[in-house]
Amino acid sequence: MEARPVHPALDHADAAMPLSLQGPGPMQGRGLRRGNGRLRSRWRAANDDAMTGRIIAWGLVALLLVVLGGAALVVGGSYLEHRDLVRQEKAAYPPPGSIVRVDADDGAEVRLHVYAAGRGDPTLVFLAGLGTSAPVFDFRPLYDRLSEDYRISVVERAGYGWSEIARSPRDIDTVLGQTRAALAGAGEAPPYVLLPHSMAGLEAVRWAQEHPNEVAAIIGLDPLVPGYIEQAGETAELSPLITALARTGLMRSGPDVFETNFPAMVEERLGEEEAAAARALFMRRTNTPPMWAELRRLDRNAAIVRAEGVPDVPVHAFVSTRQSPAWIDAVAAYAEAAGGQLRRIEAGHYLHVERPDAVAEAIRAIIEARGDG
Repeated sequence: MEARPVHPALDHADAAMPLSLQGPGPMQGRGLRRGNGRLRSRWRAANDDAMTGRIIAWGLVALLLVVLGGAALVVGGSYLEHRDLVRQEKAAYPPPGSIVRVDADDGAEVRLHVYAAGRGDPTLVFLAGLGTSAPVFDFRPLYDRLSEDYRISVVERAGYGWSEIARSPRDIDTVLGQTRAALAGAGEAPPYVLLPHSMAGLEAVRWAQEHPNEVAAIIGLDPLVPGYIEQAGETAELSPLITALARTGLMRSGPDVFETNFPAMVEERLGEEEAAAARALFMRRTNTPPMWAELRRLDRNAAIVRAEGVPDVPVHAFVSTRQSPAWIDAVAAYAEAAGGQLRRIEAGHYLHVERPDAVAEAIRAIIEARGDG
């Protein structure tokens, strides 16, 4: 058979045509069908993977919502129970002292609690450190050993003990003005011997600076003194977590949280009824808004007191041997500059709770040596 010649142009066109555009032969057709099947399988697998991912994501979101909802129910239930218990505790443990209304800068009134006992001169005024939930019970181990010879008075600042939680400014002069007004309203007249613990050392020094005729002496209980914060670069702290647990009532569920965190309980200084009242206060007066406001003002208050210099009133101090050398040196230097005595006590920061007998005896000796008693 004679072969038919192929037109050169056609031959060239077929040779140059891409495989995908050439007509498929029998084998090529089957390969294409198998290829399309593989593509469809891969698409379905990818689609299934994406769907699985979306299901897992939505499942995690749903689980998170369930957890958050459950947590909200727990916190909400705890808060409502806490508020109900607070109402019951207020009725069960009324304030043992006087509730005095004092003026605030905004024209409102703040109700402060003043506890007083004992007889004799001079009147010893106890001022609590930052964050002390129940000052009346914190100082009880010490003033119980002094109230037979002297009049004693504990002034609880706003947000402490039985005093009202008020949003009054916490600058040093407002705090001092309210303390003085509360004492006057309760019938406690000067001159006073001030016994400040920790941060209240600043308030006591300010009192002596501004009203020296009202202050016979200062006897600090491991007190913060002017200049320490600036020299050491240290300040006090409060815990946001503890604050949240206290305000929601979740702190009540902690085992022995009061017994292990309130110094007078740690040292077993309170009777059963006193402990119950102190516990009730601990649960509603831990890290209150006024305490946080005091903390925020601490550096500025310290600078104000430092700028006024050493007062013309003797400043004695008991200092914990467990404090840092910088703290001990600062207290010692201030007491010397103010014509006072320094006594080191083998105890922690709450030395008036840990060593009340030794501290009471030393206080009595200081007062008798001055001829104030």
